[in-house]
Amino acid sequence: MPGPVLELAADEFRRQMEVNFIGPIIATQAFGPLLGADPQFKGPKGRIVMISSVAGKSGSPTGAAYSASKHAIEGLSESLRREMMLFGIDVIIIAPGAVKTPIWDKGQQVDISVYRNSPYFPALEKIRAYTLHLSKIGLPPEKIAEAIADALTSPNPKVRYQLTPDPIRHLVMSWLPRRAVDRMIAKRLGLTPQP
Repeated sequence: MPGPVLELAADEFRRQMEVNFIGPIIATQAFGPLLGADPQFKGPKGRIVMISSVAGKSGSPTGAAYSASKHAIEGLSESLRREMMLFGIDVIIIAPGAVKTPIWDKGQQVDISVYRNSPYFPALEKIRAYTLHLSKIGLPPEKIAEAIADALTSPNPKVRYQLTPDPIRHLVMSWLPRRAVDRMIAKRLGLTPQP
């Protein structure tokens, strides 16, 4: 659900956290024993793959609910990976950027007119236009599936796989000072103070 933190209903934050954070916790607790986290377990140990997002490391204006849920997955996965070492079970993060899925169509259907009188409305319109661009350049879902397969089968998987259609941009943005990135994003979206 897009919306500025000051104006997005707390229930929308709860819903996003329920789906993207609490859901994976419930699944992990249910299936953990079947992967080898039960002392009675006999057989090869499984692996846990958590689906995060590039938003799990970088928040976007008007996307705080989603970013927060994916930041939570990042922290959960790191903690869980260290806990599961007791059982020899690895936890791996897959962090996709834009992927060609129906999510982009759903995003275009969200009614942002409720923010028409908000100072954030122009930024929401620019972000909506940018998501149309992302829907066109997104990675095919098969690329993400290949990374998941590698995470599950590789003898030495990475701790975190980040897959984006524009990896150089993400790399450069990760090297720049956070305040510089803040200013670039704010300028692009018109989120700078007016004189």
